[in-house]
Amino acid sequence: MRRFAMIIVLVLVVSGVIYLASISGTGPSRAPAKSVVAGEIAPDFELEDTEGNLVSLSALRGKVVMVNFWATWCPPCIEEMPSMEKLNEIMGGDDFVMLAVNTEKNGRSVVPEFLKKTPHSFTILYDDKGVVQKNYGVYKFPESYIIRKDGTVAEKVVGPLDWASPKAISFFKDLTKG
Repeated sequence: MRRFAMIIVLVLVVSGVIYLASISGTGPSRAPAKSVVAGEIAPDFELEDTEGNLVSLSALRGKVVMVNFWATWCPPCIEEMPSMEKLNEIMGGDDFVMLAVNTEKNGRSVVPEFLKKTPHSFTILYDDKGVVQKNYGVYKFPESYIIRKDGTVAEKVVGPLDWASPKAISFFKDLTKG
């Protein structure tokens, strides 16, 4: 009887974890079938930014674009944001655009509060339905795609990075020249 009770408790715990992961938008229900890799054309998208403007990737063709997938609950995402801000200050302009795609279902309610505490100048987009996240095959956070001027993915980076390092800045400067 005790063994049966332990099995029931284990099943309930596992079910609860799966349920919580699915409603948070990070669980198996949003796991990708295929991830976008370097050399492929970046899937186009159109998302709303925090000001209510629609931003489409195809409209940015001719620029180097960094697309960063993140969430407010993700410590590594938060950790890399100051270096993203610095990179955006250095590179932002005619040839470079940074797009931070928030993947939370409740992003429209949690992101404004987050930005009050930690404001950023780069563009933040809402992917609250998870369509772009799924199209890119993103399931680890943060995950970033560096897109060349011709629309192909130059690099895919999983995990946090010091985007303001001399090596990273040199990489972006080289991309904007080409």
